[in-house]
Amino acid sequence: MSFSIGATGSRQGPGGVLESFGEKAEGRAFDRRIALRLLGFVRPYWRQMLAALGLMLVTSLLSLATPYLVKVAIDGHIAVGDAAGLGRIALLIALAFGGIYLGTLGQRWLLAGVGLRVLAGLRRDLFHHLQVLPLGYHDRHIVGVTISRVINDVDVINDLLSQGLVTLVGDSVVLVGIVVTMLTMSPRLALLAFSVVPVMLLATYLFTRRAQVAFRQTRSGIAAVVGDLAEGLSGMRVIQAFAQEGASQERFEKVNRVNRDAYISAMSLSFVFLPTVEFLSMAATAIVLWFGGSAVAQGELTLGIVVAFLAYVSRFFEPIQELSQLYTTMQAAMAGGERVLTLLDTAPDVTDRPGAAEMPPIEGRVTFDRVSFAYRDGVEVLHDVTLAIAPGRTVALVGPTGAGKTSIANLVARFYDVTDGAVRVDGVDVRDVKQRSLRRQMGLVPQDPFLFAGSIRENITFGRPGATEESIEAAARLASAHGFIAALPAGYDTTILEGGVNLSMGQRQLICIARAALANPRILILDEATASVDTLTEARIQEAISRLLAGRTAIVIAHRLSTIRDADLICVIHEGRIVEQGRHDALLAAGGLYRELYERQFVDA
Repeated sequence: MSFSIGATGSRQGPGGVLESFGEKAEGRAFDRRIALRLLGFVRPYWRQMLAALGLMLVTSLLSLATPYLVKVAIDGHIAVGDAAGLGRIALLIALAFGGIYLGTLGQRWLLAGVGLRVLAGLRRDLFHHLQVLPLGYHDRHIVGVTISRVINDVDVINDLLSQGLVTLVGDSVVLVGIVVTMLTMSPRLALLAFSVVPVMLLATYLFTRRAQVAFRQTRSGIAAVVGDLAEGLSGMRVIQAFAQEGASQERFEKVNRVNRDAYISAMSLSFVFLPTVEFLSMAATAIVLWFGGSAVAQGELTLGIVVAFLAYVSRFFEPIQELSQLYTTMQAAMAGGERVLTLLDTAPDVTDRPGAAEMPPIEGRVTFDRVSFAYRDGVEVLHDVTLAIAPGRTVALVGPTGAGKTSIANLVARFYDVTDGAVRVDGVDVRDVKQRSLRRQMGLVPQDPFLFAGSIRENITFGRPGATEESIEAAARLASAHGFIAALPAGYDTTILEGGVNLSMGQRQLICIARAALANPRILILDEATASVDTLTEARIQEAISRLLAGRTAIVIAHRLSTIRDADLICVIHEGRIVEQGRHDALLAAGGLYRELYERQFVDA
């Protein structure tokens, strides 16, 4: 999605705002396939889950036993004045409460450990898959929305997997146990107490129908908020430069408002449903008290049975409340799980072929054999490109914006696969070798110098971890970066802030050149490496690049033609085709597109 800070006048409903971030609030109901796949994430921890389940069953049975023990204490000991027997029952009740405490403690400790491991493992798998996906995927998806997948959606999935499963089993056991016990003690009073259950079932049915859509919208809403926030922070320089803070704020408020309304809608359902459960619980208690009390007065029931019934009725509605909240969690997890699994199921466009070999040490010969390429079906950006680059030679790609220069460079590193034809390195089709073995022998100096948060040393050694201090300094000297690095208070241990804001654009680019030099690639791609700096810095960077290119095959994407006059071969790209190629002087003399581009930059200036 392109950054547009002026598009605030359109009327968008919740669906429109979410869909602008690749989100849709609609989706399928509970999906058994998704649920079974999500369960697979806890399979490695089945022992801990089984132990937690065992503790849950023990605590559930003990919680069922305590009201019955109270009944025995009243009818069997208090009524007849048996102090010794009452003491024994009191001790049993105390032991039951102690068992409940220890069981709950152990269960929560086990589930917390499983939850944290599931959370870390799922995020690890997602990050690994995101690195496997080619650049095409990241070009088509908003960073903030992807972050929401890894953080928010995974978090709510973990709530269901680590806590919900055991809660489901435990509460189900409690419900069945209460029903059986009450029917055993007094079938008539039990049926009277359960007379509110049909109303409960109706309320639960209405709640679950509405909750499905509401909680799916909350997952879409939070993803849209994170996406807009990430985009706004990334484009803050542009926002402030064009004084569009108000428009940007209005857009964020619109997305944030949709997210707020989605959460209000979802929470409103809970705010209605939970009091309904409380009301029905009190109604059932009143029924037991009225009819049970009358039965005691008439000698049909004992006081202990009525007291136990009151405890069981109160306990009966607690698991119903927990199960309703669990359903809320399940709906959010289904919505988040669907999106996470969709991401994990996204197949890379560029994959290693079965039996792909390791790329042998590269000499540096690159050939394009009638290559055509399209980012999307039916929209070709390269047409029948044929090009041969000899080892150790520098080839410059020039042409108007959008001509296809970067696409050619991307195909060499196999960030994308050709639509037709073949790209070969040393005579080997790049599709026949493992991507990592190919890219390990290539280097990239991008137009926008990207540095990771960390030290200068860590950034220089990014492509060659464990390099010696001498090698690091030699690479920095080759890149003309050692001087300014050594002048910093912490030298090579200077911490680079996010985005490299504590360094100038030129300094960041020189560090990128040092990073490429230390990796010692056989094929080097320079993507307009001097396009964003002033002329004095350009001269310094160009000097460093000249040393870096020595003896290497280089593909230089150039906007400033002054930087590629000495290239061994200049290819002029226009509308996805190589329309001219040769050396600088010959192309000027030919009077074609290259001369036109050159005169625009120099003669007119």
